[in-house]
Amino acid sequence: MAAEQDPEARAAARPLLTDLYQATMALGYWRAGRARDAAEFELFFRRCPFGGAFALAAGLRDCVRFLRAFRLRDADVQFLASVLPPDTDPAFFEHLRALDCSEVTVRALPEGSLAFPGVPLLQVSGPLLVVQLLETPLLCLVSYASLVATNAARLRLIAGPEKRLLEMGLRRAQGPDGGLTASTYSYLGGFDSSSNVLAGQLRGVPVAGTLAHSFVTSFSGSEVPPDPVSPSSKPCCLQATGPKPALALARGVPPRQVTPVLSQEAGTGCITFALKLGCPWLLPGLILHSWPPFFTDSVPQMLAPAAGEGPGVDLAAKAQVWLEQVCAHLGLGVQEPHPGERAAFVAYALAFPRAFQGLLDTYSVWRSGLPNFLAVALALGELGYRAVGVRLDSGDLLQQAQEIRKVFRAAAAQFQVPWLESVLIVVSNNIDEEALARLAQEGSEVNVIGIGTSVVTCPQQPSLGGVYKLVAVGGQPRMKLTEDPEKQTLPGSKAAFRLLGSDGSPLMDMLQLAEEPVPQAGQELRVWPPGAQEPCTVRPAQVEPLLRLCLQQGQLCEPLPSLAESRALAQLSLSRLSPEHRRLRSPAQYQVVLSERLQALVNSLCAGQSP
Repeated sequence: MAAEQDPEARAAARPLLTDLYQATMALGYWRAGRARDAAEFELFFRRCPFGGAFALAAGLRDCVRFLRAFRLRDADVQFLASVLPPDTDPAFFEHLRALDCSEVTVRALPEGSLAFPGVPLLQVSGPLLVVQLLETPLLCLVSYASLVATNAARLRLIAGPEKRLLEMGLRRAQGPDGGLTASTYSYLGGFDSSSNVLAGQLRGVPVAGTLAHSFVTSFSGSEVPPDPVSPSSKPCCLQATGPKPALALARGVPPRQVTPVLSQEAGTGCITFALKLGCPWLLPGLILHSWPPFFTDSVPQMLAPAAGEGPGVDLAAKAQVWLEQVCAHLGLGVQEPHPGERAAFVAYALAFPRAFQGLLDTYSVWRSGLPNFLAVALALGELGYRAVGVRLDSGDLLQQAQEIRKVFRAAAAQFQVPWLESVLIVVSNNIDEEALARLAQEGSEVNVIGIGTSVVTCPQQPSLGGVYKLVAVGGQPRMKLTEDPEKQTLPGSKAAFRLLGSDGSPLMDMLQLAEEPVPQAGQELRVWPPGAQEPCTVRPAQVEPLLRLCLQQGQLCEPLPSLAESRALAQLSLSRLSPEHRRLRSPAQYQVVLSERLQALVNSLCAGQSP
C-alpha cells in the first residue's frame, strides 16, 4: 500500500520503530544461513488487563498497513550500518535493502473480537529474519490499541447503553501517536465520539466539542458591538500599523476607501487612517486606541429566524430581555449573572444557533452560568432554535446535574417551552470508573460524560503485557521452557476455536494443532484446562473458528472491516459474554483449554523428547 495512496500512512509505524536486538538477531540469522528458514510467531498476552476476565483485540488495521508498506529505505540501512559492527559484511545490508513482507502470512482475531490469555491475536509466518524484525512494531501496534479498547469497553459497561461517552484525552495522552491511537480505539471499545480532530480525519471517528473556559473568560461584556446594519458613508477611524494600501488589502478594504487623517505618531509606529465604512455607533473622527495594531472585522450580531423568514434580530438585546424574566424566576438580581459570560454565550450562539451549548461553571453555576444560559437559550427559542446542552466541569457533578434538571423542568413550565426539559447535561472532570458508576446510576440526569485521562492513560494498568513468541521453525514446533511456568509457551502451528453454549454465549476457547480435524458442534471433546491433571469433556452447541486469514504472501485476503463495523462487533461480542465473565470486579475466569494432541506435545517437549 503506497503511502501516497493511503491517507492514514503517516500514522503508521516505520521499520526502525523497533529494538536494536531485532537487527542484531537478523545479522545472526543471516550469518548462520537461516534468514529464509520458514518460521511462525504468535502474538498474545498472558493475563487479562485491569483484573478483568476479557480483553478486546485491536490494532489489526494498523498492523496490516505497516506490513504492506514495510521496506527499509537507504537511510534506514545506513543507520543500521552505523550501529552494527564496522566489519559487518556489506552483503548483509544489501539483503536488508531487498526485504519486504511479500512472503509473510498473517492470521488474526478480527478487530473487536473478545480475546483471552494465550489465544493468539496474531499468527505471523514467513522467512525467519523478516518475521523476527516484525516483533517490536507489531507488539507496539497491537498492545496499546487492545489495552485502550478494553479500557473503553469497561467504561462503556459501567456507563450502560444510554449514556453517551466522549473521549477527550488527547492533551493527556502519551504523545501524538498515543493520542491518535487512544481516540481511535476508545471508539472501537464503545465510546460514541472523540474530541480529536485528526482521529476524525484519518480514522472516521465521530468528533465532538464545544467551548472551553478560556472562550468565556475572554469576554468582559463591555466589548463594543460590531455594526449591526449595512455599511454607510460615515467614516470611523481605526488605528493600525503599516502601509495604508497593504493594511487595507489585508483586511479586505479597497485602498480608495482608506484616507489618512493623521501622520505617524512619533515613537509608536502607528499611523491612523479613516475608513469610509458604516460605524453609526461611533462619532466621526473617533480614534479607537484600544484596537491597534490591526483593523477589526465587523461581524453581524443579527440572527435570522430559524425558518429563514423575517428580519434578523439582535440576539444580545433579546437575551438581555429574557435575562430579567429568568432572574425573576430564579430569585436572582439581574446584575448577578456575569455580563462577560453572557456575551460569550451570545457569541457562541450566533456561531452555532442550532448547536448552542453553555459551559456553566466559569464563574458560578447558579448565580451566573445557569441564568445566562437560560436567557440565551430562550432568546434562541423565540427565533425557532433549540439549545442542545450545558456542560459542567467542576464540583459535585451528580448533584448539580439533578438540580439543573429540576430548574430546566420548572423553567420549561414557566415559559411554556417543553423542549427545555430535555436539554442535554454534559459532565467532565477527571472521571474514573468509580466516578462514572456514580454518574451512571438511575436518576443521575447526566446525558453525556466526557472522559480524558482515565481512558487514554489506562491508569489501572498501563501495559497489556503482550508477547511475541516463536512456535515453529522449518515446520518443527518450538517451545520456551523456563523456570517460571507462566512464561512457558505453547508449541507448534495452531488453530483456535470458541466453544459456545446453546444460547450462543462463549463457554471456553480451545487451542489445537493446525493439522487436527476441526471440532464440530455437538461433538464430545476431551480437553485439558490449564494446570489440570486430567482432561475433561465438553459438548459445544456451536463452534466458531477464531483466527482469520488476513494476509497471504503479503496480499490482503479480504477487505478489512471499517472501524464502525469493528466497534459493532465489540459490542455484540461483549453482549454475548456471560455476566460472570463480564463482571468487572472479581469476575469468573474464562477458560482456555488445549486439545489432547496439543497437551501431549507440550508434555513431550517438557520431558525433553523430540516432537
